[in-house]
Amino acid sequence: MRASREEVAAPKYAHIERERRWLVATEALTPVGAYVAIQDRYITGTRLRLRAMTDSVTGDVALKLTKKYEAVDPRARPIVTAYLTPSEFEIFASIPAKVLAKRRYQVDDAGRDFSVDVFTGGLSGLVLAEIEWPDDAGLLALIAPLWAGREVSDEVRYQGGSLAALGIPGE
Repeated sequence: MRASREEVAAPKYAHIERERRWLVATEALTPVGAYVAIQDRYITGTRLRLRAMTDSVTGDVALKLTKKYEAVDPRARPIVTAYLTPSEFEIFASIPAKVLAKRRYQVDDAGRDFSVDVFTGGLSGLVLAEIEWPDDAGLLALIAPLWAGREVSDEVRYQGGSLAALGIPGE
């Protein structure tokens, strides 16, 4: 069966993830409290990400395989996710990949829920904030929180796969 041009442009089972991202200086915001420990494995030669998420309070673990498609607007990309069993996860984890680790905190700012990622390991010192929004107009109209630094939503070098492969971008 051959995929239609429309399905290639907007994959059939994907939804659009709309998000913006900012650099955050640790002097501006140092999140504390509960977090989710995330280990991402960007599978070599693909756009696939294998993710293990561990809740710091409960110890609950979620295992996912995700693909984010390329798009003209990096703030709104089609994405598909499958939740995996531990044995399925182990099979994918055996495939060569670039790895990154971070702690994700939820930060409320004026009723808006931001995810703040504090990277560890080789990306230690990097802190990014992001927010997802259901529609394009609302996403574009969002005013950055006072603690947010430079917006990097349009910069591919601040996407997870690039960070895992290349490290913290030099300015």
